[in-house]
Amino acid sequence: MKTIYKTADSKYKVLQLYDDQLSKLNVPYKDLYIDTSFGKTHLIETGNLTGKPLLVFHGGNATTSCSLLTYKFLVDYFHVYAVDTIGHPGKSSEHCLSPNNYDYGKWASEVITALHYDKMCCFGSSFGAGILAKMMCVSPEKIKKSVLIVPSGIKNAPAYKSISMLLPMIMYRITHKDFWFKKCILPMVVTEENIDSVMYETAKCSIDNVKIKAGMPSNVIINDMKKCTAPTLVMAGEKDCLFPANLVIPQAEIMIPNCTPYLLKDRGHMHYLMEDEKRKIVDFLN
Repeated sequence: MKTIYKTADSKYKVLQLYDDQLSKLNVPYKDLYIDTSFGKTHLIETGNLTGKPLLVFHGGNATTSCSLLTYKFLVDYFHVYAVDTIGHPGKSSEHCLSPNNYDYGKWASEVITALHYDKMCCFGSSFGAGILAKMMCVSPEKIKKSVLIVPSGIKNAPAYKSISMLLPMIMYRITHKDFWFKKCILPMVVTEENIDSVMYETAKCSIDNVKIKAGMPSNVIINDMKKCTAPTLVMAGEKDCLFPANLVIPQAEIMIPNCTPYLLKDRGHMHYLMEDEKRKIVDFLN
């Protein structure tokens, strides 16, 4: 069977970091495994079990544990189901789906069904927001509300916009020097001061150990997205080199009938949220 990891030891290192990061949450959690037609899928169930159920999708080539630490405030308010994206680092099946069709949306829809919900509130960042956008097209009836953070799948920037990451990536793979790794991710964080330790160690672990997927979820079809009338909060980064706000927000307003746009001012793709922005997300979902 094909594997997404470079070696058996690589898989061990990724899962060790996964479990170490989960322990830093300092909250009880439960491992769930469900079956979908695309393969076995793993989720972490955690958070406020009396709160509103919330399905959380993580970023590409990253992990659920990284996502939960990055957006830890969600755990305080919601009954969180954080899903490991199939074919990405984590504990789900390593079967890879195409980012260019609606398979990820169909898979996400099956996850909700397998959890025995008719519909759920959903939260996704980056690649995970692209998965959520695909589900909004194929199963709009499954979504109560959605939050899309620095989303793919709405209006992706042309590929040449991220070409500045290519040479540092090649140099890092040759030299394994931290200098080149930081140069590689700098276009996504804007300044070195914005490099978050959790995202940094996750990205470095993935580049070292995972067969990285460059393809992000493709832009969804406008008329397909218009079928989803659920309230949707779209938060896009002003300086995001992959999915910039000046492309994403106008397109989201055209294609999402019930859209609340929000500009993450001065933020890049790998970002932080202000306290009032966290509150905005919580209030929106509640």
